[in-house]
Amino acid sequence: MPLTLRSNRSTLTQFLIEERRRFPSASGDFNALILDVALACKGIAKAVAYGELAGVMGNHSAEEGGTVNVQGETQKTLDVLSNDVFMRRTEWSGNLAGMASEEMDDPYQIPKQFPRGNYLIVFDPLDGSSNIDVNVSVGSIFSILRAPQDVIDSGRDVVDTDFFQSGSQQVAAGYALYGPTTMMVLTVGGGVNGFTLDPNLGEFMLTHPKMHIPEDTHEFAINASNSRFWEAPVTRYVDECLAGKTGARGKDFNMRWIASMVAEAHRILMRGGVFLYPRDTKDASKPGRLRLLYEANPVGMIMEQAGGRASTGEMPMLDVLPTSLHQRIGFVFGSKNEVDRIERYHREPLKAEEKNPLFAERSLFRD
Repeated sequence: MPLTLRSNRSTLTQFLIEERRRFPSASGDFNALILDVALACKGIAKAVAYGELAGVMGNHSAEEGGTVNVQGETQKTLDVLSNDVFMRRTEWSGNLAGMASEEMDDPYQIPKQFPRGNYLIVFDPLDGSSNIDVNVSVGSIFSILRAPQDVIDSGRDVVDTDFFQSGSQQVAAGYALYGPTTMMVLTVGGGVNGFTLDPNLGEFMLTHPKMHIPEDTHEFAINASNSRFWEAPVTRYVDECLAGKTGARGKDFNMRWIASMVAEAHRILMRGGVFLYPRDTKDASKPGRLRLLYEANPVGMIMEQAGGRASTGEMPMLDVLPTSLHQRIGFVFGSKNEVDRIERYHREPLKAEEKNPLFAERSLFRD
């Protein structure tokens, strides 16, 4: 049913104005930056919706085999387009001192013709883009930080270390989900709120106020194809979930895996669950798969603000101090009691009887 002008739902702009009224000395720059991000997400949503009709599917520079980003991943055409949209919609307004993106090797400097501001933004412009060709929900993730004072005072170009702030220092985080409807989920430090894009008005409307994650769950998400590389505490946790009612947990679990972290995070926000992309032994040079600045910290802030937990598997995610711009890390998030349990399993020594007998040294698979 089309939204009528008589709807009593707040727009994103109205919501931000109400939030600002709580801080009379605020300049309004922060609100303007959030609205710039929202406009970028609207543009990306339109491009995603048109898909092949707009000729934006497939790899970037496919005639040359596709370009590769700093992560070593082949870029999709929509990755590059989405990154450009984020830059162009946020660089001009004088609210940013600089930005960093998963798709760019180095920090992006605000062009000289534009004023510089007090904030930094980091973003993954199109999370889950490996699924775009099969029409699975994808999204954009962003995090806003305060620029270091010397950057503000001097107006100098930003460098990598300016972004090395723990997740607890974020002033806002959010994501846009491009699915059957386009949604923006946002926290500015006072809980988590969800906004749905009304295609008639072109506005994000507040549809999911004060989102909350249940402390307990019957769902977990993990890429089981990596099970041979898992550390023992992760194997223990998954085995207990799979054992169901007859196992140590005494209840049945459902396993999910979408391979789009935005979609996974949104499902957990809506109905609970736990997501694991843990550190493993698959590639010793990569202590995790997901990016600390562009994915783990913003999603971690959202989870914590919604009453859930975010962790490396061993410690709170938001306590980690970044050491590189494109740092990877193990990531576990979702329902509080499940994340607490996974952290506890990492602290406890593994007992021999907790190992799965089918895969132990003396097993059914040995002579």
